Amino acid sequence: MNKPLIVITGASSGFGAEIAKLFNKENYPMLLLGRRTEKIYSLPLDFDQVLVDSVDVTDEQAFKASIATAEEKFGKTDLLVNNAGVMLLGNVQSQSPSEWKTMMDTNVLGVLNGMQAVLTDMVERKHGTIINMSSLAGRKTFVNHAAYVASKFGVHGLSETIREEVSKDNVRVSLVAPGAAETELLTHVTDTGALSDYQAWKETMGGITLDPVHVAEVVKFIYDMPQEVNIREIDIAATRQDG
Repeated sequence: MNKPLIVITGASSGFGAEIAKLFNKENYPMLLLGRRTEKIYSLPLDFDQVLVDSVDVTDEQAFKASIATAEEKFGKTDLLVNNAGVMLLGNVQSQSPSEWKTMMDTNVLGVLNGMQAVLTDMVERKHGTIINMSSLAGRKTFVNHAAYVASKFGVHGLSETIREEVSKDNVRVSLVAPGAAETELLTHVTDTGALSDYQAWKETMGGITLDPVHVAEVVKFIYDMPQEVNIREIDIAATRQDG
């Protein structure tokens, strides 16, 4: 029996790359989206049933068109993992508003774009799962994270709202909220003070934060539950993380 289509955004590194590896091992057809497609193609995957596209999730029309192309080849999307995200740390008194906009556009509107692209079909079929990658910063505050926290509180809020709206149609919306993890999120931070504060905090955890492999395992665990079971949210962090 052919397995259903899995769509993963932000698949070039970090959580997205590890999620792709897990589903690829079980021969799921996949659409992997990321701005750096060369990094996706460098992943240790069997690309026989994998489509790769350089879509930016803030581009609503391109996002929908890419999913439609994959669905023509593999059938309707059964799982969408909205993983693409940007974390630009900075103090609100000095941070550029353009960085706020970048985070809101990617972290909030990008998630909504993805959900809108697949939800109508999922509701009609009475089957499907959306897993939104949020953050512990969607549950609590962190210094120098104001705009990022705002975006991730937004992800938490929109996810729970839409979960309520589609629950009667047997469609699952779930959240995974990781703590600090070994990803490339910090590589775009322009505030050196905020970055050094973060690194100092990381040292209190022994210098190593959460391995993205375990976040991917959580995503797979949620998806592998029967369709009538929705694990609404999982918060996961390194044991030594205090906040």
